[in-house]
Amino acid sequence: MTPIAILDSHQHAWTIGGPGQSWPGPDLPDLHRDFGLADLRAAADGVELAGTVLVQSQPDDRDTGWMLALAGGDPLVRAVVGWVDLASPDAPERIAALARHPKLKGLRPMLQAIEDSAWILRPELAPAIEAMIAHGLRFDALVQPRHLPALARFATHWPELPLVIDHGAKPFAATGDLDPWREEIAALAAFPHVHAKLSGLRTEQAPSQTADALAPYVAHLVACFGERLMWGSDWPVLLLAGDSYKDWLTDAERLAAPTDEAARRHLFHDAAARFYGL
Repeated sequence: MTPIAILDSHQHAWTIGGPGQSWPGPDLPDLHRDFGLADLRAAADGVELAGTVLVQSQPDDRDTGWMLALAGGDPLVRAVVGWVDLASPDAPERIAALARHPKLKGLRPMLQAIEDSAWILRPELAPAIEAMIAHGLRFDALVQPRHLPALARFATHWPELPLVIDHGAKPFAATGDLDPWREEIAALAAFPHVHAKLSGLRTEQAPSQTADALAPYVAHLVACFGERLMWGSDWPVLLLAGDSYKDWLTDAERLAAPTDEAARRHLFHDAAARFYGL
């Protein structure tokens, strides 16, 4: 196959004890160290990286500022997905200020950590969402299957907001359950402004499971989203599954089984480039 320059749609960086850093803690020894862009380059050695999307991992304004400074000094980072307290009265002003940074392309509230599965539907968030739309930003949805009905209502209400479902909504891969995730993902895929990331699935499995057990989940995401499905490494969180960067890249291509070179380009480059406006 012809080599494709990879645009990684989902990657993290952090400095332990750095601005706004609270996760990961020492209970996760594989992750409890600094991870920067030099580490990413080393992990992806032998992979032609066209760029990466640096995604927030801390619910803190200081972390977003740190990421933007990191991205500003390195051309490998093509886009940054930051964090804003969308419920704050100051959120529209904060969003306007962040949007002036040329690499800030989206925001990601950490919905998976919020007990209320329908939090994103609260009316006090509307000014922040309107500001995101006004400034041409994208919405990364860090969700679990419990959020999908509310996310469908959110997508219905905000058709002008490009939305991507991170990690395929973290299906229950450890138990092999497909429903109701399968039906709810298909319902969301019916919205043309909703996309999905083929990322983060390995860390949803049980330790004894191989990547092959993800086949029905990957096949469903491919069937539902097609050219709106983008590959992401979720590195270095991926290390919790015992995988290397290249392990997941190889497994994802094998499981997604793109039908031709154009399909490979969409999965590993073009879908992310189009979604984030690169």
